Amino acid sequence: MPSDVEYSPVGEGLGMRDFWLYAWMRRAAVFSAHLTSLTLTITVSVLSRPGTSLFSWHPVCMTVAFCVFMTEGVLLFSAEGSPFCFKSRKGKVRVHWLCQVLVLTAAATGLGFIVASKSVSEHPHLTSWHSLLGSCTLASTLLQAVFGISVTFHKELHLSLPPSRLKLYHATCGLLVYLLATVTVVSALFSDWFQASVKGPVWWVLLLLPFFPALVVMNQITNAYLPRKKMSS
Repeated sequence: MPSDVEYSPVGEGLGMRDFWLYAWMRRAAVFSAHLTSLTLTITVSVLSRPGTSLFSWHPVCMTVAFCVFMTEGVLLFSAEGSPFCFKSRKGKVRVHWLCQVLVLTAAATGLGFIVASKSVSEHPHLTSWHSLLGSCTLASTLLQAVFGISVTFHKELHLSLPPSRLKLYHATCGLLVYLLATVTVVSALFSDWFQASVKGPVWWVLLLLPFFPALVVMNQITNAYLPRKKMSS
């Protein structure tokens, strides 16, 4: 089946020396995205002191879900710096599915802990921007997972759209979900709990950390799926 979209190759038109430098810069960026996501997750987990309260598990579960599993589920398709670069496309898709299942599992667990914590303390639900953004993020993540099922089983579902279009839409929606998750994580850093735990320059450093993986993910998806020109079918 002919593709409707021709995808833009990365580094096209560069000389050998420039391309070598460009490739290493991309590897460094992807490695830094792994590192910053892990750093933020570890920092939040240490600050949360999991086990001290019901709430303490909420930040841990959510950062593991969206900063680790969701990020790794996207970056594994990168040709630069992915620990799964040796796998075939089909193998990467399977790992991607596993990561997304872990995202939903960890996020649902984190949601359960925060609901239980607020119920025990008799605090109202959905009273902050963070909680509203979090609800939107969870809903969009679930919808994106359903979209992913339609991409994988498009033949069984007898969908009229070609697979190339479905993959393009899935990647685009996935980018929007990831950016929404990033905004939600950033909003958590403005919560009373986090600002009471971290102050000064360290808070500003942690505030910037979620943006770097988001930029790398955005660059990866746009480079892979940005249409250059229409092709006749």
